[in-house]
Amino acid sequence: MAVTYEYCCDDCFHQFEKEQRITDAPLTECPLCHQLAVHRLISGGSGVVFQGGGWARDLYSKQPEGQGDGT
Repeated sequence: MAVTYEYCCDDCFHQFEKEQRITDAPLTECPLCHQLAVHRLISGGSGVVFQGGGWARDLYSKQPEGQGDGT
């Protein structure tokens, strides 16, 4: 499972996103200035990205007729 994290460099103020596993260590180096001054930003994020077989993206998007909305 991967999540998109937002980062900001304290040195050059470059902001960027990186898709990482939840268990991956946070990045520390800025890809622009290469200083070790990067921190994760707190944001709403873009959600979780499921990877691999067996996951149906529309699993809950469609319900059989007559179910789900009470009508």
